[in-house]
Amino acid sequence: MIKQEYNDHLRVLPGKKIHLKDFDTGWTQIEGLKEYGKDKLKEHVNILLQQNLVELTSAQQLLYADDRYSLLIIFQAMDAAGKDGTIKHVMSGVNPQGCQVFSFKKPSDEEMNHNFLWRYMKNLPERGRIGIFNRSYYEDVLVVKVHPELLKNLPDGKRNSAFWENRYEDINTFERHLVRNGTVIIKFFLNVSKEEQKKRFMDRLMRPEKNWKFSAADLSERAYWTDYMHAYEEAIRVTNTESAPWYIIPADNKWVTRALVADIITSTLRGLELKFPKLSEAQLEMLDEARKTLEAEA
Repeated sequence: MIKQEYNDHLRVLPGKKIHLKDFDTGWTQIEGLKEYGKDKLKEHVNILLQQNLVELTSAQQLLYADDRYSLLIIFQAMDAAGKDGTIKHVMSGVNPQGCQVFSFKKPSDEEMNHNFLWRYMKNLPERGRIGIFNRSYYEDVLVVKVHPELLKNLPDGKRNSAFWENRYEDINTFERHLVRNGTVIIKFFLNVSKEEQKKRFMDRLMRPEKNWKFSAADLSERAYWTDYMHAYEEAIRVTNTESAPWYIIPADNKWVTRALVADIITSTLRGLELKFPKLSEAQLEMLDEARKTLEAEA
């Protein structure tokens, strides 16, 4: 387990105004990790990642057996920040029956004809399960804030600060309702630098096996980098709460990202004090009878 003080450093304090430029996107963001040096730290966190993957597998089984909570993990980031790879590596050991991943693309006509939370509500994890949102309802205060022309099928009215404040309030109310009913929420912003994004785009362009990952839209959205940073800063500040926290994860080094995300998820599940159901006397007697029946077979 990574020291709790390191994870606490990544967790945004409720009500705190943030500037993403103040957050290191590399491996030296946390003062206590610098002493290792890059090579030693990489070896150290890879060991921790493997340990956390083993523990996460057990924790997921216990989450299912306990059947009181569900876990909703939200990933938001700029393009090429590593959301897909992080999800793939961190959840590699989890039973597929107990985990669902939803990647939300451009909304359909049907989805546009409902409120902006509707398509996400349909895919929330049930008790005992882990649900992962690769992009989420936060897109509706991010991409549409940068591109307000995408706001359609809404009553007439100004798309001013009050409009966005109402959307933040909707999100906070929605998350508060989920938490009250047993859904644990963790929100990750994978903080990649503009320079590293460029390197990853170039890699997609130069390597034929990765060409399919590149979209012209990725490049056009890059031109709005500053606008997106402002939108993320505001969204994180306003929707960061004690019960549904945001973590800003350095994403320039994938091995750092994966280790930190795995550790935070595992630590969160550990903190729920999950336990296997306690059987009644009648149930224990039934098990004893079943055992005796099996033992008596020829």
